[in-house]
Amino acid sequence: MKQTRYILIFFLTVICLLNSCSTMPGNALLLDRQPDLKPNYSGVTIPVNIAPLNFRIQEKAENYLIRFEPATGSAFVVSSSNGTIQIPEKKWKNLLQSSVGQSIRVNVFAKTAGKWTRYQPIENFVSPDSIDSHLVYRLIEPGFVSWGNMGIYQRNLENFDEIPVIENSMSDNNCMNCHSFNHNDASTMLFHMRGAHVGTIIFQNGNVQKFNTATDSTLSAGVYPAWHPNGRLIAFSTNKILQRFHAVANKRIEVQDTISDIVLLDTRSGEISTANTIATKNRMETFPTWSPDGLFLYFCSATRVAPSDYSHIHYDLLRCPFNPETQTFGTADTIFAASKIGKSVSFPRVSPDGMYLLFCLAEYGNFSIWHDDADLLLLNLSNGEISRPDINSDKSESYHSWSSSGRWIVFSSRRSDGLFTRPYLAYFDRNGTVHKPFVLPQKDPDFYDLFLKSYNLPELVTSEIRLNPRKLLPMVRAEATPVTFRTK
Repeated sequence: MKQTRYILIFFLTVICLLNSCSTMPGNALLLDRQPDLKPNYSGVTIPVNIAPLNFRIQEKAENYLIRFEPATGSAFVVSSSNGTIQIPEKKWKNLLQSSVGQSIRVNVFAKTAGKWTRYQPIENFVSPDSIDSHLVYRLIEPGFVSWGNMGIYQRNLENFDEIPVIENSMSDNNCMNCHSFNHNDASTMLFHMRGAHVGTIIFQNGNVQKFNTATDSTLSAGVYPAWHPNGRLIAFSTNKILQRFHAVANKRIEVQDTISDIVLLDTRSGEISTANTIATKNRMETFPTWSPDGLFLYFCSATRVAPSDYSHIHYDLLRCPFNPETQTFGTADTIFAASKIGKSVSFPRVSPDGMYLLFCLAEYGNFSIWHDDADLLLLNLSNGEISRPDINSDKSESYHSWSSSGRWIVFSSRRSDGLFTRPYLAYFDRNGTVHKPFVLPQKDPDFYDLFLKSYNLPELVTSEIRLNPRKLLPMVRAEATPVTFRTK
């Protein structure tokens, strides 16, 4: 009988611990501020399918207790002796599912010299709008002249799994860049190989091709890409690029075009052609992007100046009508004349519903990743109004992309230290408001302090890229198929 009693007590204790029913400090001193967390996961809107937002408590104490409270259902507690909070994934998912359309509350307790302190609670809203399951990016050292080990990787946003799409250790340490997808579709992508094994890799419908997009009639091989929604056509910029290096503390490098144009590749016929109504000798065109219906091409355009006058290069935002059947362009119109206010536009991206366009605005030039003044701005395409979302910092905000639903934005920022770019996620609601961004969560809250690579070109896709690196390797090393220049 006594043994049965002990067994019952044991199982009740286990059940109590599993449900985190331990008593929280009842006599804790309540402070009038929230705890200092790193990353600062406080007051943010998060997708219902995001991985745990693990964090470190930046408050000195001997012990910590954190109580996670859903809108409905059971709370649970995570304890720590060093301030590192790693949330059990299963409990985290249940927490989110129990709080859809409502807020979760995080109560932090800290014990110092035998006494407990309680901070003001943290609340984060759980959006019913899920985010695309995967994020694709290039990892590269923030170098200036050359590169070392790099690769294109995909991260499952619902957990912490990261796997390579391709690493340059497999391809003689060459450069690879400008990965791009057809409207968040992981089954239709491309990326460039530079240096060894030069060419553009195109993965579509389970097939892999490699094109040499350079011709005697174009300025260069294709550079910045944009998939047409029909999945057959790709607009590229062709650029002659110059790098400059500063000798002042707050500036490092300038990447500028001396000349550039826009071309169109037909992946079915292997033909490339120029956009005759766009390409002009006295202007530089770059960063093409399509409207969701494929009837308009947006791009950036600047007046050519002497290379030494790089600080006077100002790109405007233009839009040109396009006929997919005849593959012909109409006359371009200026949507935002940034040059008239001494500013410069880069990286235009249209929302999936075609209602908004997000772009970078800087003092000059088009490679805003190196400009601390670069911010993200939002253009309402229905009325032409431009707003500055409350997601910018005093450091560079650069490359960005939309989720397939248009409810989420991912962008690159150097706000943490001014050197390394990190991916930030932000909710874009149906009223056109961008909510407070949060950095991509990692299993180890100290990850970004120790990881010495930049996240480059973050792109959201709806599923895992089914492209085995070892199956890709033969095509990477193969000779590229030359394209044919077509005169219209």
